[in-house]
Amino acid sequence: MFINLIGMDPSTLTGFTFFVVNMALIAAALFFWMERDNVNPKWKTSLTVSFLVCFIAAIHYIYMRNAGGTEVVAIRYIDWLITVPLLMVELYIVLLAVTNVSAGVFHRLLGFSTLMLVFGYLGEAAGAGNQIGPVSTTIGFAGGMVFWGLCLRELWSGEAAEANAGSKNAAGQYAYDCLKKIVTFGWIIYPAGYALGYFGGGVNMDVVNQVYNLADFVNKILPGVIIWAAARMDTK
Repeated sequence: MFINLIGMDPSTLTGFTFFVVNMALIAAALFFWMERDNVNPKWKTSLTVSFLVCFIAAIHYIYMRNAGGTEVVAIRYIDWLITVPLLMVELYIVLLAVTNVSAGVFHRLLGFSTLMLVFGYLGEAAGAGNQIGPVSTTIGFAGGMVFWGLCLRELWSGEAAEANAGSKNAAGQYAYDCLKKIVTFGWIIYPAGYALGYFGGGVNMDVVNQVYNLADFVNKILPGVIIWAAARMDTK
């Protein structure tokens, strides 16, 4: 319906969204890199990670724009297996910049996010006809949701949440609270794309890629913008 309303055929719209997100990621990466020296030094690592997330994703988008089918799925998950754990690590780095937090938070966020992606990939591989082991499209989806839920529990009520609550740094609390909400509400776009593409009576890769591209635009660029805003708040 959406595709018909804007007057583009599915493949053209998919290619257009790949191009727009690719350009946005490049622009965001350059911005975060240039701003590293304009903020309080304790925030430089966080902005460096934001740069890496957008830069790595932009490189993968160049390849995805020229690929198709299952190749896009493989390239996208290579991107996510690097950038999504980095986003989780970024939350830990934000906490570390303003308060004391144990390495356990780092290990849990990294582990849960990685396992979430492993299940997601296995599920999508099954949906594309390349099932690996016993993991079907439904099992992959369910497994990914479980590990996403564990990430959310850590961020909302676990040790990470307790460390943030004990922080006296307003900029750090602002960054953490916003990033936590992105992981909760922004990341929901990904399972929505998965469900629309694989559970609608056949596989629709155009829908999957269009929704995933929107999700990457929101969930890779916005965290960096928030961290930059927090860093500026904490810079005199």
